[in-house]
Amino acid sequence: MRKIFLFLALILCMNAQGQTPKKLNSAEINQALKKLNFLGSVLYVAAHPDDENTRLISYLSNEVNARTGYLSITRGDGGQNLIGPELKELLGVIRTQELLAARRIDGGVQRFTRAIDFGYTKTPEETMKIWDKEVVLGDVVWAIRSFQPDIIINRFNHRTAGDTHGQHTASAVLSSEAFNLAGNKDAYPEQLKYTNTFSPTRLYFNTSPWFYESQEQFDNANKSNFIQFDTGVYFPWSGLSNPEIAALSRSQHRSQGFGSSGSRGSQIEYIELIDGKVPDAKGNLFAGIDTSWNRLKGGAAIGKILEQVEKDFNFRDPSASIPKLVEAYKLISQLEEGYWKTIKLAEIKDIILAASGLYLEAVVNTSSAAPSQEVRVDLEAINRSKTEVILSSISLTPGSSSLQPNLTLKLNEDWSDKLSYTIPSDAPYTSAYWLSEDAKLGTYTVRDQKLIGLPETPRATKAIFNLRIFGETISFEKVLQYKSTDPVKGEMYQPFEIVPAVSASFNDKVLIYTNGAAKNIQLTITAEQSNVEGEVSLATSDKWKITPVSTKFSIKEIGGTAIVSFNITPPKEQSEATLTPQIKVNGKVYSDEVFRIAYEHIPLQTLVLPARTKLLKLEIEKKGEQIGFIEGAGDVIPESLEQIGYKVTKIDPNTITASSLARFDAVVLGIRAYNVLEILKFKQPELLKYVENGGTLISQYNTNRGLVIDNLAPFQLELSRDRVTEEDAKVEILDSTISVLNTPNKITQKDFENWVQERGLYFPDKWAPEFTPIFAMHDENEAASKGSLLIANYGKGHYIYTGLSFFRQFPDAVPGAYRLFANLISIGK
Repeated sequence: MRKIFLFLALILCMNAQGQTPKKLNSAEINQALKKLNFLGSVLYVAAHPDDENTRLISYLSNEVNARTGYLSITRGDGGQNLIGPELKELLGVIRTQELLAARRIDGGVQRFTRAIDFGYTKTPEETMKIWDKEVVLGDVVWAIRSFQPDIIINRFNHRTAGDTHGQHTASAVLSSEAFNLAGNKDAYPEQLKYTNTFSPTRLYFNTSPWFYESQEQFDNANKSNFIQFDTGVYFPWSGLSNPEIAALSRSQHRSQGFGSSGSRGSQIEYIELIDGKVPDAKGNLFAGIDTSWNRLKGGAAIGKILEQVEKDFNFRDPSASIPKLVEAYKLISQLEEGYWKTIKLAEIKDIILAASGLYLEAVVNTSSAAPSQEVRVDLEAINRSKTEVILSSISLTPGSSSLQPNLTLKLNEDWSDKLSYTIPSDAPYTSAYWLSEDAKLGTYTVRDQKLIGLPETPRATKAIFNLRIFGETISFEKVLQYKSTDPVKGEMYQPFEIVPAVSASFNDKVLIYTNGAAKNIQLTITAEQSNVEGEVSLATSDKWKITPVSTKFSIKEIGGTAIVSFNITPPKEQSEATLTPQIKVNGKVYSDEVFRIAYEHIPLQTLVLPARTKLLKLEIEKKGEQIGFIEGAGDVIPESLEQIGYKVTKIDPNTITASSLARFDAVVLGIRAYNVLEILKFKQPELLKYVENGGTLISQYNTNRGLVIDNLAPFQLELSRDRVTEEDAKVEILDSTISVLNTPNKITQKDFENWVQERGLYFPDKWAPEFTPIFAMHDENEAASKGSLLIANYGKGHYIYTGLSFFRQFPDAVPGAYRLFANLISIGK
């Protein structure tokens, strides 16, 4: 059983990293006691961030008091980003943190698998093929064995393939299969080195009228296997109703624009029994499952003590409970190793800390450091209760720095001291563990079984405070953090990061050549140590010429930078290559970039990833020069068009007039512009007048829900949910003689090779005869859609609407996407 104890200890260290320390009030301590006395768990399973039912998670966690987890099969890497430019794996990092922020509000626990959200799919079969079903199914089995849920609840229906996103249905299929496999020792036996088999009691489906064709059909459905309960309860300890907490939780999904307003009053939820033991008592989720301390050998005595603690709890003086809490802690420590022992030890330690008013902190004098670097750690401890607490020792780990104060923390007298700490030379860099190796098509590469499913990389550097309370030694771990004071926001915490001694960043992530002329690229080198000297060169394919071969640099101060330049000449023929730096310092070679993702609603995220630039020699012609760009929900169209020689001006939508646009050869609307820019409701006549006067307007995809205007185009144009998710789906050219496919570039089937993630999305399905469709395309076993690219003459100009996903192709330097977009800009010229 020790193997599961060690693994769970790893999970439990995954608390809010880089957050202001949580200080529980009396009501919250009392609520924590209720959870301490409930030994039951639920795992909610769905496909993506935002799929979870936060009402149900909050209800189960805060009303039922169950340990409630959300297993999101993916990290949401394939979606769109409404708050910034990050896409793909960087978006997955943001959405991971948004889920953790949501769980801090609703009380749940977050889990994942290695599956990548690669975009919309229409069937679970397509999803399983890309994900590699056996790998992801194993991860779901691992999640069940690790979390040990008595109850599993699926968000989606495993019996209705094709009715929703293929990844949605796949999540339910995987959960249903894993429900029966997790208890089988012959299934994924390699996991049993670290955990044990486990068989959940019941599997439910979180059904609702949404899954039926009508409310009437749902009302008439056989509900003999249903449990319903009202999740609209009010929590006096928080001053909020459960739906209000759920709305606050859901509103953390800011990158998806899921801000929600809270509601009050009755909210009925339904769950349908899918598999497992039928409940003994109808309507009781945990019927027949012992959720008391009696479920553990030796637990009865603990339960008796803690029931009395809960009954006698003094809201004016929570520390009055500490003697009994320490007595219970000692008994829990003596239990056999196992899941609930690990969970409840962590819970009761948090309660003891909060009830005593103890505040423990370890902050570093710098926000980041490199391996082998020495930093100062400021330590603080204060006891704000009458309970006698002896601070025995403090140690920093990994390493040997320590203090042995052996003193009594007097009531409300602050203790502080400092320690010098040398970061171990082999300390791993701070980064997302699932991004440390190149991913496969549909799954991230994670070789350490103990890491699989964790929301974050466990922080290695921490301080361990050893305290003696009522004769019992209790250790408390505090992750090292950096603290500063902002003149506006006040006290601010952020994670303490371990980064390379030297990092590098290219000023261009994609370098596109349209002729044989050399281009200059700059590399910014940043030092985490003082007095750094070295030599840098660039590595790529032999077809590309780089000068100089190498160059030296010197940086005097920590945090200082040096900028070095290289000229890169492409080969004559069309070619693609990857460019990487090689920075030599003291015999060691560095080639990583440090990424920082900063948004107010999540902790600062630091990633150490390979520094790379994609090189592309592109055979392309273009007409026109000046492009106006109206920013939508975030894409890299301006930077991409500048790469192929256009001059791009970002337009403030408030200043739009037909006359101000007249100087542009084309005006491009960013993705979802008609969803996110309210001002376009008033500026649409000016945009259309620009077209009528001879301009070219290119409108990229929008969703049909939440449009700010009814008439997107000068003629009838109705958006649908149609999309082509297979990035290699065959593209039929409807009329090969049409000028947009021939001038200035001849567009052929070859231009649709190597597209990424999808062909396009949210195609129109109805349009006026003035529009000319250019392509037909479809996913396997579906009818062809002709709405991916529509062009209409309007007055002297051209109105173009496209659902083709140029915003995904440009960052990956897909040649055909650039050639086709150049033709759209060049139309009529």
